Amino acid sequence: MLIEDFMPGYDFSEKHETNIRASAEKVYTTVNSIDLAESWIISGLLTLRGLGRKSAKTLTLHDMTKDGFAVLGEKPDVEVLLGVAGKFWTPSGCLQNVNAENFRAFDTKGYAKAAWNFALKEVGKDEILLTTETRVKCLDKASLSTFRFYWRFVQPFSGLIRQEMLRLIKQKAEAKIK
Repeated sequence: MLIEDFMPGYDFSEKHETNIRASAEKVYTTVNSIDLAESWIISGLLTLRGLGRKSAKTLTLHDMTKDGFAVLGEKPDVEVLLGVAGKFWTPSGCLQNVNAENFRAFDTKGYAKAAWNFALKEVGKDEILLTTETRVKCLDKASLSTFRFYWRFVQPFSGLIRQEMLRLIKQKAEAKIK
């Protein structure tokens, strides 16, 4: 798994999953093309956090790369991995310029980095288990302490966003086969 390669060690993680009645190709295509702005839950919570793209008409995973996220790797029909580094607990996030080449080595004190994937596993004919996992690694004791406090408040909303993403992906991928 790409998430294991890029972030084998972490301080916090969150994982959600859903079964989808569609081929891996359809699910993967949907993951990469879904407009997350179609969900008022996702749009609203990201806008509150300051990550919403107020001027954009769509919010796909690719659109998120314009806001500090980087695609760290892709295995078509298997996994897509995004990464971000910053001070997530601050209003601006202080997002850093990370990419597939420098993400593993990024180790600046006072910051944290996060890896976020969508992974597909075939569990039957045209049935996919879609999992999304987020891992956060704090890069020193001070950032760990600050992020831990921040995470107590943000984690329920972060989980809600990911559950809503899975619901939306499932709905769109299954609708494409009807």
